[in-house]
Amino acid sequence: MKAVIMAGGFGTRIQPLTGSMPKPMIPLFNRPIMLHIVELLKKYDITELVMLLYHQPFYIKNFFRDGSDFGVKITYVTPIADMGTAGAVKAAEKYLDERFIIISGDLLTDFNLKKIIDFHADNKAKATITLTSVKDPLQFGVVITDKEKRITQFLEKPGWGEVISDTINTGIYVLEPEVLKYIPEGENFDFSQDLFPLMLKKKEALYGVTARGYWRDIGNTDSYREAYHDIFKGKVNLKIDELKQDFVGKDLRIGADVKLENAVGLEGTVVIGDNSQILGDVRIKDSVIGRNCTIETGVRLNRCIIWDNSYVKKGAKITDSVICSNVRVGQGAVLEEGVIVADETSIGDEAVIKNDVKIWPKKTIEAGATVTSNMIWGEKWKKALYEGALIKGLSNVELTPEFCAKLGCAYGTSLPKGSFVLAGRDSNPSSRMLKRCFVGGLLSAGVNVRDMKMTSLPLVRYKLKTFGEVGGVHFRQAQDDPALLEIVFLDGDGIDFSSNMGKNVERTFFKENFRRAHHTEPGVITDINNVGDFYREGFLRALDRELLKKSAFTVVVDFNFSPASQILPQLLNELGFSVIALNAYVDEGHGVRAKGKEQALQQLSAIVASLGAAAGFWLDSSAEAITLVDETGRICTGIELLSLTVSLLLKNGPKGVIAVPVQAPSTIEQMAGQKKCQVVRTKSSDRAMLEIASSSETVLTGTTDGRFAFPHFQAAFDGMFAIARLMEMSAAAGLKLSQTLQDVPRSAYIQTNISCPWEMKGGIMRKMSEDSLEQEATFIDGIKVHTGTDEWVLVLPDQYLPLIHIVAEAREPKTAQKLLGEYEKKVAGWKKEMV
Repeated sequence: MKAVIMAGGFGTRIQPLTGSMPKPMIPLFNRPIMLHIVELLKKYDITELVMLLYHQPFYIKNFFRDGSDFGVKITYVTPIADMGTAGAVKAAEKYLDERFIIISGDLLTDFNLKKIIDFHADNKAKATITLTSVKDPLQFGVVITDKEKRITQFLEKPGWGEVISDTINTGIYVLEPEVLKYIPEGENFDFSQDLFPLMLKKKEALYGVTARGYWRDIGNTDSYREAYHDIFKGKVNLKIDELKQDFVGKDLRIGADVKLENAVGLEGTVVIGDNSQILGDVRIKDSVIGRNCTIETGVRLNRCIIWDNSYVKKGAKITDSVICSNVRVGQGAVLEEGVIVADETSIGDEAVIKNDVKIWPKKTIEAGATVTSNMIWGEKWKKALYEGALIKGLSNVELTPEFCAKLGCAYGTSLPKGSFVLAGRDSNPSSRMLKRCFVGGLLSAGVNVRDMKMTSLPLVRYKLKTFGEVGGVHFRQAQDDPALLEIVFLDGDGIDFSSNMGKNVERTFFKENFRRAHHTEPGVITDINNVGDFYREGFLRALDRELLKKSAFTVVVDFNFSPASQILPQLLNELGFSVIALNAYVDEGHGVRAKGKEQALQQLSAIVASLGAAAGFWLDSSAEAITLVDETGRICTGIELLSLTVSLLLKNGPKGVIAVPVQAPSTIEQMAGQKKCQVVRTKSSDRAMLEIASSSETVLTGTTDGRFAFPHFQAAFDGMFAIARLMEMSAAAGLKLSQTLQDVPRSAYIQTNISCPWEMKGGIMRKMSEDSLEQEATFIDGIKVHTGTDEWVLVLPDQYLPLIHIVAEAREPKTAQKLLGEYEKKVAGWKKEMV
């Protein structure tokens, strides 16, 4: 007798286990599920097999080949398209010229197939469906039979009101070859949906036989794990390749060349595949470990399934989870019940994977991270949500609606119940979508929201300077990658979130210890529309209106499709400017790439030069940073713009503290020293700079990337005000921008980045510190070594990326380049020493 094994399914329901193999080849006690089916058939002398393949057929062919290694003869049939269950069997019709049995390649059963076949023959059936009783028949097709066991009715996945039996279709059929005539050629045709109802309608001899024994459809990850549980409990017996060892009270099966240092901690049924190592004192209960695996000392495994070539570092604790092939589980990591980790995933030290989380193939979980939801898209789950005051990720991939709703609830839980939060966004449609989800989470925690809708970030900061809100958020598209979305968190003063604030939200997010408002007390949303008028009053009051009107500057501004285009042109017009606005309409379909900015700047330069305008400005989409084009059309770097702004301020501005980041050029001190002004160096983080800006003594805070805060207006980065203030200072000095730039002291300022794994950063900075012992050095942010007058090099580890920044400044380009090259070599050498 022949058997047809159905092995062509996609395995969608059991993902991510099927990322690298078809479902019938998923290991069950270190052997493919389908091999257990082949051996069941062979047990009943069914050795001529037809395997119906479709999805990843090569995997099955490479393993079984012609079947001779397993004592069977195999014929492979691969339909050219997905033809359905019956349609696939029709494709093998030429091999099926006698009675045959059909069985799925992803079942686990010990049914007596001889009894099923004998029943079919005794009743002269055309088709016999094998039935079994289950506790929950709703997810299967219920089959009703009469006293003679003829099938009278099919109920396909019924509701409880329709259930009149608990006998279900097991997917094991015995058919006569003439039944195949009912299956149309080349069409998608299903057994339970099409063929059997058709035979019932034609009153063919269609029978059902209820089989006794164990049966499980391994259709999803829960069923896969439960199959192992049943085997551990002895509900079904199956062949295990690994040899049983002589240990009292343990069912221990060990493969060839296994290194087992201590068997005391092994309990229940434990299977260890060939060439695996179990090192030191471990605790393993009811678990299966594949081939070529390493389990280090201190590991605890309970009801775990570990596939081939995986490594579990010391102290890890894994409960009732599946670890697929080529997975690394870091030291002290914790995987809670129901976790599925797909192939080629790396889980960092001390990471925690929460209950029932599924991680798709080739992911990286950072050390110390807590994973609370399925990781399907993206490549990495970060340890921390925040990068400074930002949470960023791929829109609708990493930052999903459900993620943002949960994040909003976590943020709301950290705030007083009944308090108010300010919310705004840019023009990007993803920002609008995700902000709405976030707001829903806030409301669920009993926090009220004042919604500014589409607005620029400086306006959100400006409103927070007044009383009423305890914090704010702004959703925006990332400047360097339009697929990325950023959520900016602000405190009640409009300053970026502190690290402690972020950690409070993270703690609630990962522990899911959310505050849920009573159904009578959720937060409410209020639209707030008058902030623009309030901002306008302060903006105009902070500038010399008469001087600017008298100067009557013509400026070209590229608004970069940002909401700033809805407020800044009117403000500049009131100050006497003639404004040529580029990209000033709000287009929710636009996103700006780095290449787009360069092209925009070239266009801006040409327009400024041709029109004879006083200046051109490119405004970033958040309206915080600007890029300057002087009246000659020259595009200024961030360093030049900072030096120009400081120079103009010193010519006619108020005296006070000028705050710049540690990596700013020393020419700032040279200019300030001549005017007896103080320069304060700060850390490079935005919050550190804005905290200095909040001081009553500070008159300017400026960065090297075109962001400026003028505290007499607001102690926050504001590109719109920076444009007006820069032109006001130019008018007061009576100089064109290019003339001021010529007066700025010159130096050679260069920088580079070196990739550096996170775990090496501390060691490299220790080496840098040791190397600098005999030199003049400062430690504000990173390590800055002063090698001579106005000559220095800064080695600064990036806060959020696996990079180290090296910045050098000297009077001469050759000296600066030599200095940069010297420290590049040092860092590279230190890296090699640590490998």
